[in-house]
Amino acid sequence: MSRIGKASVDLPAGVEVKLSSDNIVTVKGPKGVLTQKLADAITLEVNDGKVELVRSNESKQTVAFHGLYRSLVNNMVTGVSKGYEKQLELVGVGYRATNTGQQLELSLGFSHNLVFELPKEIEVSTETLRGKNPIITLKSNDKQLIGQVCAKIRAFRTPEPYKGKGIRFVGEIIRRKAGKSAGKKK
Repeated sequence: MSRIGKASVDLPAGVEVKLSSDNIVTVKGPKGVLTQKLADAITLEVNDGKVELVRSNESKQTVAFHGLYRSLVNNMVTGVSKGYEKQLELVGVGYRATNTGQQLELSLGFSHNLVFELPKEIEVSTETLRGKNPIITLKSNDKQLIGQVCAKIRAFRTPEPYKGKGIRFVGEIIRRKAGKSAGKKK
C-alpha cells in the first residue's frame, strides 16, 4: 500500500499541470516547464488545485510506481514554482573554482585544471572569500538534473576521512578517522 502515492500534490498559484494522450505530464510555472512520462498503469487527475495520481491495478510494481510518480510530480511542481539550489564547498589548500558562462573550471590539486561543461538548464555561480573555502552554487528547476550534476562535480574529489579534503555539500558532516598513532608504546 503506497502511502506516498495516496497523498495529493497542492498546486501553487501560477502552476499548471497537463496530461497528454500518450501519458506525458507537463508542468508549467514561473521558473520554466518540465515533462515526465508516466507508467501506463498510473493516471493523473487535477481537481480544485490539487493533483492526484490514481493506479489502475494493485500489482506490486504498480503500487511502487504510484509512490514514485507522485514524488516526481511533486518535485516538478516545487521546481517550477520555487526552484532548487545546492551549494558545494571546496575544502583543501589551493582548491579553487571559477566559472565563465556554463563552464566550471576547478583547480583541485591535479597537474591540470578540470573544465566541466554544465547543462543549459542549470545556473552556476562561484564565490571565493579570503580565509574561507570556495563555494559553488547551482540553481535549477529540475531536482534530478541538479542532483546528478552535483554528484558528478563531487566525484572529481570526494571528501577523504583523514583530513576532510575534497568537495562536499555545504553543511555536510564528514566522519573523520584518527589516523596513525605517533609511535609504538612498550
